[in-house]
Amino acid sequence: MYISTSDELAAFCERARSFDAVAVDTEFLRERTYHAKLCLVQVATPDECVVIDPLTIEDLEPLARLMADEEVIKVFHACSQDMEVLYHVLGTLPAPIFDTQVAAAFLGERQQSSYNALVHAFCGVTLPKSESLTDWSARPLTPEQIDYAVDDVRYLIRVFDVISERLAETGRASWVMDETRPLTKLEHYVLDPRSAYRKVKRVSGLTRRQQGVARELAAWRERRAMAHDIPRRWIMSDEVLVALAKRPPRTAPELRRVRGTEELSDRDVQAVLAAAANGARCPAENLPNLERGRKAMDAELESIVDLMYALIRLVSERSGVATSIIATREDLAGYIEHPEKSPLRDGWRFELVGTLLDDLLAGNLGLTVKGRKIEML
Repeated sequence: MYISTSDELAAFCERARSFDAVAVDTEFLRERTYHAKLCLVQVATPDECVVIDPLTIEDLEPLARLMADEEVIKVFHACSQDMEVLYHVLGTLPAPIFDTQVAAAFLGERQQSSYNALVHAFCGVTLPKSESLTDWSARPLTPEQIDYAVDDVRYLIRVFDVISERLAETGRASWVMDETRPLTKLEHYVLDPRSAYRKVKRVSGLTRRQQGVARELAAWRERRAMAHDIPRRWIMSDEVLVALAKRPPRTAPELRRVRGTEELSDRDVQAVLAAAANGARCPAENLPNLERGRKAMDAELESIVDLMYALIRLVSERSGVATSIIATREDLAGYIEHPEKSPLRDGWRFELVGTLLDDLLAGNLGLTVKGRKIEML
């Protein structure tokens, strides 16, 4: 059903709130704006699938109430972008949530499995990709577009049922909830302009003083992009920002000599000069200190990590939990260097592998090869 009026939306949301779970997906565009433009919201219950048109409905409050209803689980696949867009438009974060991409990793699927792959794995259905590059803001929508959009939730609610049943059988439902809990935190979706520099490409290769300048420049760029609702790259590219941080300009002619600053207005130039000056004057104790990436492991540490990773792969094979969601090689190196800070010391990861890793590092557990397979001693 295609929902394009407030009355239709209110009636559907009232019906949907009678179920324990609903599947949710969105279609949006963000190529020309800072905030993504929400074009469609697809929702499925066990009884019906709908496509909600936020471009024609003035009052989305019923949808906001459904997303915030603590009695109804909102099922997503790779939820971060959907959650961000819905929060910006509705003013509320969906909760509680269930992410099928995360959950499937606890049942042997790859950690970054696509929606199509899960639908094929759990429902035996191959979905078409004919509308994947469509302009979802154009109206009217064609029947083919609506069918394609509906497929994103029609099978998602079925995948949720299958995954939930298997998680219950393995006793891992709580593991999934622990893993998705950070995705329900507001700070995951609301960026502090003062932290925007952390996402600038190659910023970690700068000195602390240069990072201080980059922090001020990125904060100015972020605020301007938000205020005018345009992509941050339209204001200043990361490449230009890093170049200015390396050699902070003091005058407009100095700044104008940097390629990529031609489109800045005279007012912008003055704002950039002020931001660069603020960064250059920052007290040393207040400068950022982003790590330049993990140092290359020495041969001894690398050998230990190799052994630990072999154990992780063995546990993954036996448990059916994807190796990548248990731990990466960087996680294992961190476990050796700072075990008290490692996520492997807490929650389901410690339950699954923590004791085994401790025994391996203490020399109380060994690995051997039998019949071309690794076994524990």
